Amino acid sequence: MRHYRWQLRPPGASLAGGGQPAPNPHLDTRDFSALLSQLLRQRGHTDPSLWHSFLMAGPDQRHHPSLLPDLERAVARLRQALRRGEAIAVYGDFDVDGVAGTAILAQGLAELGARVIPYIPHRIEEGYGLNLPALEQLASQGAKVVVTVDCGLSAPAEAEGAAALGLDLIITDHHTLPPDLPPAVALVCPNRGDYPNPFLSGAGVAYQLLRGLYEAEGRPLTEERFLDLVALGTVADLSPLTGENRSLVKRGLEVMGLGRRTGLVALARGAGLEEGPVTAEAVSFYLGPRLNASGRLEHAIMSYELLTTASPQRSEELAQRLEALNRERQRLTEATFARARGNLGAAGEYLVFAADPAYPQGVAGIVASRLAEEFYRPALVLEVGPSVSRGSARSIPEFDLIAALRQCAPLLERFGGHRLAAGFTIANVNLGAFQQQLGGLAAGQLSGLDLRPALELDLALPPSALVGDAYRELLRLAPFGEGNPPPTFLAPGLTVRESRTMGRDGAHLRLKLGEGRTVWDAVGFGLGPDVPAAGARLDVAYRLGTDRWQGQEVLRLELLDFRPVGTEPLPLP
Repeated sequence: MRHYRWQLRPPGASLAGGGQPAPNPHLDTRDFSALLSQLLRQRGHTDPSLWHSFLMAGPDQRHHPSLLPDLERAVARLRQALRRGEAIAVYGDFDVDGVAGTAILAQGLAELGARVIPYIPHRIEEGYGLNLPALEQLASQGAKVVVTVDCGLSAPAEAEGAAALGLDLIITDHHTLPPDLPPAVALVCPNRGDYPNPFLSGAGVAYQLLRGLYEAEGRPLTEERFLDLVALGTVADLSPLTGENRSLVKRGLEVMGLGRRTGLVALARGAGLEEGPVTAEAVSFYLGPRLNASGRLEHAIMSYELLTTASPQRSEELAQRLEALNRERQRLTEATFARARGNLGAAGEYLVFAADPAYPQGVAGIVASRLAEEFYRPALVLEVGPSVSRGSARSIPEFDLIAALRQCAPLLERFGGHRLAAGFTIANVNLGAFQQQLGGLAAGQLSGLDLRPALELDLALPPSALVGDAYRELLRLAPFGEGNPPPTFLAPGLTVRESRTMGRDGAHLRLKLGEGRTVWDAVGFGLGPDVPAAGARLDVAYRLGTDRWQGQEVLRLELLDFRPVGTEPLPLP
């Protein structure tokens, strides 16, 4: 079992965000329990006049599209295309964020009367981002304008190729800006310029562009239109769920729960989700992986069709196909992870490096994530080709991956991504030098650090303080995800009354923990290999959850980590 480095969040420590809500001068603090008030302050919301607006996450937290750089130039060119009847290609990435954003723009443009050509590259045959053969194909189909979604910043040569083909290129992207920006009619990127929310997802950028276009056309978008897809892309892409993103996702999940998009209804039903409200957790663990499975193993256009079809029959067919692909993706991931784990290259103490011709590119990123999680080191998984290899890399917060790849740029054919996730291609003759240079960079930055993942705890609070309405109060902080995790607590000195493993191969743990005379049911997913003995006293990091018992909802503890009392000093804020 992996143990964490526990940290109590300092009072008033703000999480990643994208702007603050407007103050509410008429706030009545009696609307907030002592627990909720303490948690809000702990997470950086120190002004009570802002609390109501934060929790409501209403439209007042969203920013006007015109604040995005080059938005007006992009809108002007698209309006020109609408007037001239020119075909507009929407060129999206093959992950959920890119597919959702492609669906937003393609459907929105079509509803304005545009002739739209949606295009998503094949992950294996074409790779990430713009490529010249695809642009040539779009030009041959009559496209005059190409709008990218969730890609384009790392393709200066392809952008020049688009211009040579007579294509006007509008780039919408949210990845890390390269030193040299590609030439384009417009570069609509939230981390460029003064946009208040640099963490907007690819789908969020596409939505803002469409909002700007619709306003210019005198047809403002309603909240219900496309916000379900914005929520889908934002959550799946791990964008921080604070500020503007929180507002977009909160309303988008509500729209999703209305069941108006037949493809998502069929997908949720196939995943075993109940009808009704949709949570960010359901998107992360059920909907997102199934939508990603098509791009990993076949073609992401399948997921695009699922998100855009109005046919219940076609929705059911596509959902069943995605369900089967997801099962195959899980099988392939397990096999590849086992192979990679036993085939790690000697990249030094601070870098995990696995390269093999047998690694399927479609699951390389997932395997790299699991390796980075297990070893808590930057991890690279490469599919070795005859002369060129393609890699997926995942990192840890202490190591800026994209900055490191920039230092290795002379050895790479191409690369792109952000601090924690990236992709790249490299000539095989450079593999040894690349591995050595990147390993040296990792050693220089990580040596001397406590390389255990940090587990941030909101409060030191025994479970007995979380009875009554506490669980419902905690849910007022939802949606939970990146940048806004569920509240996490520290309970010192609980006594193990019973312990057993559960699940396949005993991977999970079920305990009964005593707090005085009160006994709590507790589960620890992935904690099965380290079973504490009955009578042991533990310091426990936990979240509050619920179970169904005889038709009723009962509280339980969800264990994140534990250690015997006295093993390490308890963290101080």
